[in-house]
This record gives sequence, C-alpha cells and structure tokens, in this order.
Amino acid sequence: MTTVLIVDDQPLQRHGFHLLLDSVPETDVVGEAAHGAEAVRKSADLRPDVVLMDVRMPGMDGIEATRRIVAAGGRSRVLVLTTFDLDEYVHAAIRAGASGFLLKDARPEELLAGIRAVASGDAVIAPALTRRLLDEFARYVPAYRGDSAEDPGLGSLTDREREILVAVGKGWTNGEIATRFVLSESTVKTHVGRVLAKIGARDRIQAVIFAYDHGLAQPSVD
Repeated sequence: MTTVLIVDDQPLQRHGFHLLLDSVPETDVVGEAAHGAEAVRKSADLRPDVVLMDVRMPGMDGIEATRRIVAAGGRSRVLVLTTFDLDEYVHAAIRAGASGFLLKDARPEELLAGIRAVASGDAVIAPALTRRLLDEFARYVPAYRGDSAEDPGLGSLTDREREILVAVGKGWTNGEIATRFVLSESTVKTHVGRVLAKIGARDRIQAVIFAYDHGLAQPSVD
C-alpha cells in the first residue's frame, strides 16, 4: 500500500486525484493540502510515501514546499505535476529535490505508475521529456568552474561508473545505456545504484543535476 498526500490549490483537481487513487487498491490517500505550508505540515504529521505536488499555489508554492519536505529528511518523496510548457519554475523544483515530474494531462495509468515508481525510490520522467526538461534546466545552471576531480563523490567512481553517470546525465534510459556499453539492463541498474550512493544522490534526477553541475552533461544544440 502506497500512502499519498495530494497538494493542489484547486478543490476540483484534488477531488479528481482522490477519486482516481481511491479506485485502485494499492494506493491510500491519507490527506489533502491546498497550499505549500499545509503540505509541509501534513507531510511531517502523516509521513506519506508520496506527496503529489502542484507547483503554482498561493502563499508558499510547490517549489518551496518540496524543498522543505526534502530537507526534513523524512520518508516522503515528491512527485510534481506541472504544465511543463508554461511552468518556468520546473528547474527550481528539480533543484529542490523532487523525485519525479508528470504533466497534468497524463493518463490515469501513467500517474498511477509514476506514484508507484517514486514510492519505490525511482525517478519518473519519460525519456523524451527528460531531454526536453534537461535542456530547459541547463539554461539556468551556471557553467561549472571547478576541478571535478576534486569532488570526493566523483573521484570515488570507477571509469565504468563515470561513463554511466555521463549517460544518465544525457537522459539515457537503462536500456539505451545497456545497448551502448553492451551490458545487461540488470548490470546497468546495479551500476546506477552504486553511482547514486557514491555521489550522494537520492535518485536519478539528482544524478542528472550532479552531472550538469560538474560539466559532465551539456544541453543539446539545435
């Protein structure tokens, strides 16, 4: 059973999500919040597995709420729902520690699968959206100016693990990485797990941020 806290300032939106999640036995809605401050408070009190977070809300927005929930170090992971084409704050939510992104027009089965994945510790962004999102995010990331070898996490990676990190930074899926390096997907998954542990990343999204910050990934050129 995956427990979920729904955060959205629109009552009808919250009601719709609640009805959807109540329709399947593997999810349990433990609460709702109408703004960021309420989300932070209820996340601490209810300790849900997943916080389904809107971005734009009055008062404390979803970005600041995500930052505070993640900084608290609890069990809750944040899955952000956004209208990507209009929301210039998505990159800030990544930095705040969100574990996944889905568009608000996602199909019900995509939302349910995303919640399950985030609850299990994975990151949720479709490969095509990953590349698009990274390109947008990269515009706001200052060029890395230090010596990446000095970073203890990066310095602890093996050559293969470093290659895997670069591939993750490019938005490649495990299947694409496996094909490129002639590895099984299970081996790639093991490598990714080790990379996350060594660089101190909660999930794949934070590994992408790490790769961008250390000059290992660059936005695509049109």
